[in-house]
Amino acid sequence: MEYPLPNPAAPLRIGTRGSPLALAQAHETRARLGAAFGLAAEAFEIVVIKTTGDDRALIDTDRPLKEIGNKGLFTKEIEEALLADQIDIAVHSMKDMPVEQPAGLVLDCFLPREDVRDAFVTLEGRAFSDLPEGAVVGTSSLRRRAQLLYRRPDLRLVEFRGNVQTRMKKLQDGVAAATFLACAGLNRLGLDIARVPIATEDMLPAVAQGAIGIERRDSDSRAARMLEAIHDVPTGQRLAAERAFLAALDGSCETPIAGLAVLEGGNLALRGEILRPDGSRCYEGAASAPIEDGPALGRDLAARLLEQAGPGFFDAPV
Repeated sequence: MEYPLPNPAAPLRIGTRGSPLALAQAHETRARLGAAFGLAAEAFEIVVIKTTGDDRALIDTDRPLKEIGNKGLFTKEIEEALLADQIDIAVHSMKDMPVEQPAGLVLDCFLPREDVRDAFVTLEGRAFSDLPEGAVVGTSSLRRRAQLLYRRPDLRLVEFRGNVQTRMKKLQDGVAAATFLACAGLNRLGLDIARVPIATEDMLPAVAQGAIGIERRDSDSRAARMLEAIHDVPTGQRLAAERAFLAALDGSCETPIAGLAVLEGGNLALRGEILRPDGSRCYEGAASAPIEDGPALGRDLAARLLEQAGPGFFDAPV
């Protein structure tokens, strides 16, 4: 069955957060759909939706995100709009996505993945290895905090939230000597900021870091057909293993978990890491399996790490 394509009189509504990065991701989605179907930009409407995570009263405080409530912090209101037929598709940063979708929604379209690495950022462009003992580092990521405390317990960590410009202003004001940002976000924004990428062997990224996911209603056959045309299969294969790993750990932004899958011929190679929030302990492992067994690979690696860590592993105070 053929479905009518969107047009300026009846555009496809793309839901997104209003941050510069979120808008850049929505624009990329629009451009890819337009190219795939020969449609002008006017055939799409970008609908900005404010989420709990965008509330300035919360963002401008020094409260850790885990105290505000992380599951769905940047997605709940967008998904509600999707279910209410106020938008047709929703564009998300995959590292922000809970591992389960609300009933009636499907997440099966991923754009080609960007650079997965973390970037070490200072005003001087120094490398992480040059950071002096006792230096102050700003980050709001529980994963990065735990990884830093595990590797460099001498560092002093402070809460560091806001967009890239806000964080750079905090560095200029001397709130911290350094911070970390995702290379993917900096690349998508085209920002020329002095940074030194951290090799994934030295700092394993968040699960699904660098990936954009596009969510739709399960009942929307037209959206399913259109999104299939821009879906990047290798990214989907990698995320299937990573998100299964996260789901088996009951992971969210409240738990320090890192994971990365890469394609090696017909196999997926997955590395995973779990840490106590205070950085006092870390367990890591690696495994590989045929691509089609990606979800099972993720679950098996999670089970192995949990067995090594023992019960109550994530309960240590920050």
